[in-house]
Amino acid sequence: MKKSESILWGAVLIALGAIFALKAFDIISINIFFDGWWTLFIIVPCIIGLFTGNEKTGNLIGIFIGVFLLLCCQGILSFSLLWKLAIPVIIIVIGIKMILVAVFGKGSRALKVLENSGAEFKRGSAAFAGNEMNFDGEVFDGAELNAVFGGINCDIRGAIIDRDCVITASAVFGGIDIYAPDNINIIVNSNSVFGGVSNKKHINSPQNLHTLYVNATCIFGGVEIK
Repeated sequence: MKKSESILWGAVLIALGAIFALKAFDIISINIFFDGWWTLFIIVPCIIGLFTGNEKTGNLIGIFIGVFLLLCCQGILSFSLLWKLAIPVIIIVIGIKMILVAVFGKGSRALKVLENSGAEFKRGSAAFAGNEMNFDGEVFDGAELNAVFGGINCDIRGAIIDRDCVITASAVFGGIDIYAPDNINIIVNSNSVFGGVSNKKHINSPQNLHTLYVNATCIFGGVEIK
């Protein structure tokens, strides 16, 4: 657990303990188990994760859902409205996330560094379709892959990799398969909401000379490294 996360959780527990103690001495009359109290198990971790974790989008969506459920339990909003607003809000958050990642994201910065150094990187996209990308015999420095309601197969097993490289992969209601050689290390940075990155087969080794950095954003989708 990170230091900042430990501090925040410690503060939450201290505040919770203090409330119980004050209530035990009848100093305060706060009802701990108010209508919808269970939503705090969604809201509090997401708020802490918003300040301490790398995944901001999932925490924002979690806060929205938790607060909305709390308001519904309090009778301020109706549960039927939740289903009407959930999809639009998630879509809006995803759109904001994609814009921020494109402008300020780590993957974008890494690709810009490669580009400024004279490296060449590829771009591949798939929208409601599939895309096969094969780099056999080509020098591979990096790639930017975007799959929206589609799928991409990116094969770099036969590529010439003579430096560290980076793949920025965004899978929104889609999937991306990356076929990587065994003689490189792979470091994954993932921002996922109802999705994730799978890297089960590849084993890093200090003998490998170069590293592939995979910066993935998965929204109801996934990236698999094979």
